Amino acid sequence: MLGRDVLAATDRAGDDVVGLTRADLDVTDSAAVIRAFEAHRPDAVINCAAYTDVDGAEADEAAATELNGRAAGTVAEGAAAIGASVLQPSTDYVFDGDKGSPYVESDPTGPHTAYGRSKLAGEHAVAAANDRHFVVRTSWLFGVAGKNFVDAMLGLARERDELKVVDDQIGRPTYTGHLADGLVRLASSEAYGIHHLAGGGEECSWFAFAGEIFRQAELDVRTVPCTTEEFPRPAPRPAYSVLGSERPDAIRLPDWREGLAAYFAEREPVR
Repeated sequence: MLGRDVLAATDRAGDDVVGLTRADLDVTDSAAVIRAFEAHRPDAVINCAAYTDVDGAEADEAAATELNGRAAGTVAEGAAAIGASVLQPSTDYVFDGDKGSPYVESDPTGPHTAYGRSKLAGEHAVAAANDRHFVVRTSWLFGVAGKNFVDAMLGLARERDELKVVDDQIGRPTYTGHLADGLVRLASSEAYGIHHLAGGGEECSWFAFAGEIFRQAELDVRTVPCTTEEFPRPAPRPAYSVLGSERPDAIRLPDWREGLAAYFAEREPVR
C-alpha cells in the first residue's frame, strides 16, 4: 500500500526510482540486499517492506522482529555501504498510549505489543547501521492498494445497516498518498533522525473516522460507539496514539479528511 504510493510520489517529484517488489528482493537476505544496492547505486533508500499484521505478531513475534527489526538494519547497513541514506517508516505503536497528549519525537517509547516492539527494534537497528537515517513514525494508514480500515468499513456497509465501532482509541488517520509525498520530500533532505508524520487536522476515534467515511461515501449506515473491551483483539491497542512534532523542520501533512476525499477520488472507478 505505501510502496505503491511512494513510487507514484517519486514520479510526481521527477526523481529516478527503482521499485523492488518482495519477489525482486528478500530484505532478510543481506547478500541479496548488497547485490541490489551495488547494481542500482541509489542515493536514498525508502524501505517499505514490513510485517504489518498487528494481531498476527502476537503469535509470531520472531517473524515480525525478523522483518521489522533485523531486516530493517540489514537494509540500512546496505545503504550505508554504498553511501546512501535510508528512510525507515515506523509506527505510533512504539508508544504505550498513556500520555493523553500528542507524542513528539523525544518522548520515551514503551510498546505494549509484539508489533510495536518489532518496529522499535527496527528503529534502533537502522540508527545503529547508518548515520544518514530517517525514522518516520506514522499512524492509522489507509490507501487504495492495501487492506485498511476504510476498505473494511465500506465492505461491512454492504452487509449491514448498523455497525459498532470503537470510540475509546484516539489517533490521526493518514492517507498513504499524502504520507508518500512527505517521505519523498524528506528523503531528498538532510534532516536526519526521528520524524513524526501523520494526517493533519483534529484527532479522532475509530468511531468518528467511520462516521466521516460513511458521510463522504454517502452511505446510510448507523454507527454505534463501543469500548475496546467490547471488541477484544489479540494485540492491545494504544488508547491514545496521536503523533505531534517538536521539530522546527517538521513536514505537515494535509487534514486526514482531505486524505479521505483523495482516497475516494482515487478509487472512484471501483466505488
